[in-house]
Amino acid sequence: MTRSARPFPERHLRPPMGWNSWDCYGTTVTEEEVIANATFMRDHMLAHGWDTVVVDIQWYEPTARAHGYNPDAPLVLDDHGRQMPAPNRFPSAAGRAGFGPLADRVHRLGLRFGLHIMRGIPRRAVAARLPVAGTDFTADEIADTASVCPWNPDNYGLNHDHPGAQAYYDSQVAQFAEWGVDFIKADDMLFPYHEREISAYAEAIARSGRPIELSLSPGTEVSVAHLDHLRDTATMWRVCDDLWDRWEDVAAQFARMARWAPWQSERGWADADMLPLGRIGIRAERGEDRLSALTRPEQISLLTLWLISRSPLMMGGDLPTSPAETIELLTNDEALDVLRHSRDNREVLREKDLVLWTARDTDGRTRYAAVFSLADRPEHVTVPLGSLGARPDDRVRELWTRTDTPHDGHSLSVGLPAHGAALYRLTPPDTTG
Repeated sequence: MTRSARPFPERHLRPPMGWNSWDCYGTTVTEEEVIANATFMRDHMLAHGWDTVVVDIQWYEPTARAHGYNPDAPLVLDDHGRQMPAPNRFPSAAGRAGFGPLADRVHRLGLRFGLHIMRGIPRRAVAARLPVAGTDFTADEIADTASVCPWNPDNYGLNHDHPGAQAYYDSQVAQFAEWGVDFIKADDMLFPYHEREISAYAEAIARSGRPIELSLSPGTEVSVAHLDHLRDTATMWRVCDDLWDRWEDVAAQFARMARWAPWQSERGWADADMLPLGRIGIRAERGEDRLSALTRPEQISLLTLWLISRSPLMMGGDLPTSPAETIELLTNDEALDVLRHSRDNREVLREKDLVLWTARDTDGRTRYAAVFSLADRPEHVTVPLGSLGARPDDRVRELWTRTDTPHDGHSLSVGLPAHGAALYRLTPPDTTG
């Protein structure tokens, strides 16, 4: 029997928020590490809206390692070519139990369970000519061996002129639904844009009978021209390649999110990628065990941009071993309200190193503004209140410091560190809060 979905009231009105194992564990995360992060989320972050735990790539690879992929890896597959969790990393999956027991544990913590999957069908299933569940077809008949991922060697694409291609995705997602999966991150979908693969995967989710959210990645050069199709098929979609703890990666997101922010809504969310914050690189693809190399002002700028542009938030650092200061940023409810309740989010000015964004709260009275400095040195800027959509008598509160900010009714004086940002709530004087 398919497990029922857990209720998360109003969660569809804001972007997904959760943890993903990629930035800290790459291809190697274990069941124990997933549970540790889920437990931490339940104890410290669930009350602030963080509710999803995602196991990233190659959970079916028993010999997975940091810093790359093994060629012709011994993937764990069932008799129909569907990936199964490697029992040496996920002991509860033994006996063909799959992710059912782990998903149950995550659900008992009050959280949702997600997993990563690659586009297509495993090459090992094709080589072995494994049967496609519920059909008379075999894997070699439905594979498109000319369609391969440029960075991962595990799969071939599918030939969607063959009915067995849809049948394979249907059977794969049906198994995920039986396990209790709530969220699927489908990779190698957007660069190039694999429209038929995306449609087929969305159709498989619809046929599964479970309300599973679909996340698409990576998003190199993804165009707004695909917006209608993306909204019809996915909950969220990446707009960049992998983002790491480098200021140049963060700076490049300003233009991308300015392009996508006007289209953000409950119909779907443009994703600026995971948050490379806290403790990352433990056994990851990129770099060694470390705390995020972004300075604290850069981390605040990253979070401010993600919030004011309403990007999904997927924390990439290991939660139990990340600094308390990082968790404090992630659980600042005054700042998170921008993600939850804003609309009309847009970049309104970019001049030299100064970037301004504005948004309105759904209450019709409150407004938000973000002031960014892209400069490599501290800057002091004077911003006209009108440039922030503020009124002369507005109360101005900076949300990261949780302090009211005085002004003269004409302009706001802002001192910012190198690569720094401030996030403001603007309220009429007769408004409580």
